Amino acid sequence: MNLRDLEYLVAVADHRHFGDAAAACFVSQPTLSTQLKKLEGELGIELVERNPRNITLTAAGTRIVEKARDVLAGVDEIQALADAAKDPESGTVRLGLFPTLAPYLLPHVVGPLHERFPELQLLLTEEKTGLLLERLHDGRLDAVVVARPVHDGGLHEEPLFVEDFVLAVGADHPLARRTGPVPVSVLADQELLLLDEGHCLRDQALSVCSLAGASERRGFRATSLETLRQMVAAGVGITLLPRLAVEPPVPASPDVRVVPLAEPVPCREIAMYWRRSSAYRDFLPRLAESFRALAPDLVHVLRGAPEAAP
Repeated sequence: MNLRDLEYLVAVADHRHFGDAAAACFVSQPTLSTQLKKLEGELGIELVERNPRNITLTAAGTRIVEKARDVLAGVDEIQALADAAKDPESGTVRLGLFPTLAPYLLPHVVGPLHERFPELQLLLTEEKTGLLLERLHDGRLDAVVVARPVHDGGLHEEPLFVEDFVLAVGADHPLARRTGPVPVSVLADQELLLLDEGHCLRDQALSVCSLAGASERRGFRATSLETLRQMVAAGVGITLLPRLAVEPPVPASPDVRVVPLAEPVPCREIAMYWRRSSAYRDFLPRLAESFRALAPDLVHVLRGAPEAAP
């Protein structure tokens, strides 16, 4: 059995005519018929019922054609991957980002990425950090953009930028009247609205709470930043938001006041990670550079020391 025989079988299933199937495969009808007979002999079963007026697949033939389609599709995918490895800029890169970053970062980078790599197909996945790293390890993703640190010797780390946190309060909250940056100490004895378990932003906000003497608002955990924003607007409480989540194109809410924090400003460091063995390891630093090239008034660029190739 070989791939060409499977192509002949699928062509017969599609065209239901030996002559048309042979033409589609660019071979003569006798060649196609002979190879199908050979395939049936190897398998020990009939795949095609040969009637004078029409071609019908046997029950076993129908099931085998389904598997043959999968095999041929897999071969096409292997070839596409090989082509992409030879020219990554015109290939497909599967990139993962976490939910409290993806919708706020991507509007700033998708346009410039398309301009720089017009033939690149970027397939994006949005998931929590743990799942992203799992998919990166098992090969379902080529790279991930997540918060530092990730302690994994099998991954290359490419630092991107530092993103400050800001304080979001309701329009009637006393802090809404403050002008200019406020110290983190204003959070002392405050209860903050936080995200649910599994979000890295939750852990980062809890660290700020611990330093400032604040605590979590009990009985409430949001599943997204937009839920947090709506709760703040409704006067339920206050929260910390990453800077990109309050910048255009995100629309401002008239019921939410954004209060900047004074130095040292709580922040999170963002990096791109990929497997050290990745076939894209020579191309991904160029992709990372496009993510790093955000406006300087939005983030602080990070540049790590280059790592030696393994």
